[in-house]
Amino acid sequence: MQITHHVWERPDLVRPIRLNRYGTQGMPLLAFPAQEGDHRNWEDFGLLGVLAPYIEAERLQVFAIDSYDAESWTSRTLPPPERGPRYEAYVHLILSQVVPWIQRETHQLPYTSGVSMGAYHAANFLFRFPHLFAGCIALSGVYELSEFLGEYADDLVYFNSPLWFLPNLEDPYYLEELRRKTIILCVGQGEWEEPMLTQTRRMKSILEAKGIPAWIDIWGPDVHHDWPWWYRQLPYFLDKVLSP
Repeated sequence: MQITHHVWERPDLVRPIRLNRYGTQGMPLLAFPAQEGDHRNWEDFGLLGVLAPYIEAERLQVFAIDSYDAESWTSRTLPPPERGPRYEAYVHLILSQVVPWIQRETHQLPYTSGVSMGAYHAANFLFRFPHLFAGCIALSGVYELSEFLGEYADDLVYFNSPLWFLPNLEDPYYLEELRRKTIILCVGQGEWEEPMLTQTRRMKSILEAKGIPAWIDIWGPDVHHDWPWWYRQLPYFLDKVLSP
C-alpha cells in the first residue's frame, strides 16, 4: 500500500503533529492512537496489518494521527486548569488544517476511529463537530475525563466530556446532525474494560434519551481491553459500514 507522511504545526502547540496516510482511495478514516500513542501506533501494534486488505482493495484509506494526550489531559506535570487549553489547540489544528485537507483529498467526510483513549477522541470529535464527520467507530473508550483530572472541572473539561454535555444538548441543528451519523461504540466485559464498560452503558442511555441512533455493542466477559480484540472488532464494524 502507498504510505505518505505529513506534518502540521501551530504556534500554540508545543510540538508538530504528524500523520501517516495509508492508501489513496476508499472511505477516509481518521485514526486516533491508544493513550499517548503516535501516528505509527496502529501500524506498530498490528492494526494496520489487519486493515491492509481493505486498503489494498481501495475500500479504505487511513489517516493515522499523533495523539496529544501527554501534553494535555494525561500530563503528569501540567496542572489541570492548563490541560484544556492545550487540548483545544490540538482540536483547532485538526479542525482547521487536517480535516479540510482530508476532505480536499478524498471529497468525503471522514469517519473517526480509535481504541482506548483514541476511542475517546474519535467520539468526542464526532459529538462536538458532527457536521465535519460521517460517523465514528470507538472501541473500548472512556467518555469523560475524571480518570485523568480527578474532581477538577471547567468549561473545557465539560465540553470535551460527551457524558457531561450530551444530556444537556438541546440545539436542534446538532441533534439532527448527530441523528444522521453512523455511531458505533463497542466495549468488552473482560479484563481492564472498567470504567469503559460503565461509561459505554451510560452513553447508550443518553443517546437513546436524545433519540440519536447508535450501535452500542457490548461484547462478552472474555473480551479484554487489548489489541487482539480490537483486531477482531474493527474489521467486523468496517464490514457493516462499507457494505453497499
